[in-house]
Amino acid sequence: MKKLYFLVLSLLCCATLAPAQENNIVIKGGHVIDPRNNINAVMDVAIRDGKIVQVAKNIDTKGAIQVVDAKGMYVTPGLIDIHTHVFFGTNLDQTYSNGPNALPPDGFTFRNGVTTIVDAGCAGWRNFEVFKKQTIDRSQTRVLALLNIVGEGMRGGTFEQNIADMDPQKTAEMAKQYPDHVVGIKLAHFNGYDWTPTDRAVEAGKLAGRPVMIDFGGSNPPLPIEELYMKHLRPGDIYTHCFGQLKTREAIVDVETGKVKPFVLEARKKGILFDVGYGGISFAFSQAIPAIKSGFFPNTISTDIHTGSMNNAMKDMLNVMSKFLAMGMDLQSVIRASTWAPAQAIRREELGSLSVGAPADVAILSLLDGKFNVRETGYFGFFDYTGYKIEGKQKFNCEMTIRNGKIVYDLNGIANPVIVTQRPRS
Repeated sequence: MKKLYFLVLSLLCCATLAPAQENNIVIKGGHVIDPRNNINAVMDVAIRDGKIVQVAKNIDTKGAIQVVDAKGMYVTPGLIDIHTHVFFGTNLDQTYSNGPNALPPDGFTFRNGVTTIVDAGCAGWRNFEVFKKQTIDRSQTRVLALLNIVGEGMRGGTFEQNIADMDPQKTAEMAKQYPDHVVGIKLAHFNGYDWTPTDRAVEAGKLAGRPVMIDFGGSNPPLPIEELYMKHLRPGDIYTHCFGQLKTREAIVDVETGKVKPFVLEARKKGILFDVGYGGISFAFSQAIPAIKSGFFPNTISTDIHTGSMNNAMKDMLNVMSKFLAMGMDLQSVIRASTWAPAQAIRREELGSLSVGAPADVAILSLLDGKFNVRETGYFGFFDYTGYKIEGKQKFNCEMTIRNGKIVYDLNGIANPVIVTQRPRS
């Protein structure tokens, strides 16, 4: 009995003395916008072991390894860009498919608050495993993929016009072989009045159980988008470059009346998703401004970033988001279209939120005031590829990015203490 007494006493003492779990990071005093959980208030966020563990007011910082002062800033889920081109390589004649027109992800993501990207069709079933080895597996950014219906991927020229290389069965097999990485099927750049490429992409999507993203390359006359939405695409499929205005691609806003075409509204009711996919020449204010003013917001905001678009009107994710603010899209809707909505579109609903237990991917953003810009004009200037310019009073700026529970970008050293880590050289 005496031995039992001391054993119980010993266990109670151990339990009393056991240290409480320490948070890795506590973000203090930021304005949290988490569309999935309908949070739009000043809150604290606690992170431990790569996960969100608490979102609440006045979280105790005792024992936290790092404390981030986010007062006056917005704390959001890590941004998700579902239209990018990152199959960078040195094959100079292969454009976006292991070629020079694509970009290494980590060079542009974290400085923009982006933690997850989707490569939009650079690789097809023939070369996806090369893309996985040299880009997906080597990036700190979470890189997902839309598999091109063309087996050779986005190699440009005749490769992307080769209907014989559009194999739904083999595309679906590769998608199902890598379910953690392939989130959909992509059709892009096909030129011609022919529904076969669209139908083969959708067939691959059906076989793989994944959505399809459609980028009409163009035809003369243009393929009718009403027929695309109503007869070819399924609910949950994605129409990208939705605010483009080109002669070879039908626009969603009637250029004569400035109204969103009625069948576009019906397509949205059907469940077709409208993605920005800004790109080089695939966004025009002449389409976006009347659409936004009428209340037709994009489901998802994305960049279509590549070596051309990043140095022209598009620039980066935060610049595109800032343009939508300037056009009148409210802040919460802009954040939703850049976080939770794209997570839903690619069916990765563990992402895009600050839910307890979710991966700790976080963006801390500030909204710069136009009166403090270098010209002190009171506004920022935003233009499209046609040279049309609008003015905006605010512009997003990334202060910090947290990926998988670790600070990967800290613009002004708002973490205390600042801990600088270096990736090991390979």
